Amino acid sequence: MRLTSSCFQVDGRIPDECAFAVHHPESRIVLSRNLNPDLAWSDLPAGTRSLVVICHDPDVPSVLDDFNQEGRIVSAGTPRIDLYHWALVDVPPDLQGIGKGEFSDAVVPGGKSGPQAPHGTRQGLNDYTQWFAGDERMAGQYFGYDGPCPPWNDEIPHRYVFTLYALDTPTCPVAGIFGARDVIAAVRPHLLGTATLTGRYTLNPEVAI
Repeated sequence: MRLTSSCFQVDGRIPDECAFAVHHPESRIVLSRNLNPDLAWSDLPAGTRSLVVICHDPDVPSVLDDFNQEGRIVSAGTPRIDLYHWALVDVPPDLQGIGKGEFSDAVVPGGKSGPQAPHGTRQGLNDYTQWFAGDERMAGQYFGYDGPCPPWNDEIPHRYVFTLYALDTPTCPVAGIFGARDVIAAVRPHLLGTATLTGRYTLNPEVAI
């Protein structure tokens, strides 16, 4: 299996237009276009009946004391946890790929609709749902893709891992409202193969990629 994108190369920088926020010299960050990157796949295993796409950031600080705080940094040694940015299921294998901005084309304060999505697919809640739960302006259910928004004072660039799962079933065995963790658990008995594509992103202008 192979997963590629014209938006970025392996371990390359994810473009600003595919991020939730971009660097700003005065306000630190401003919201961006939040386009999902295009993805293309090939060499699927025989018997593939549907595909799943998961995107996660494994580099989110587990301690938020220094997160986006003036005069402080999020050190490289801070323990890290996963944050899930996208869970897309029931993708027809003969689709061969998805277009840039086809599933997300803006930041939507207050949440994004779902789970129904283009091409008969479904999208789960991403982790911005929990992240913004206490924010009066932003709180809501965030279905589908929302792009990178790492802390602007982090010493490391964050990785964004897009994983493609090939399944032996035409529909992913999740129902109702679901998240990426639900999908990962549900597909294990149906998994034929996986492929990954990792990009990187930072809001810290002092950190190189």
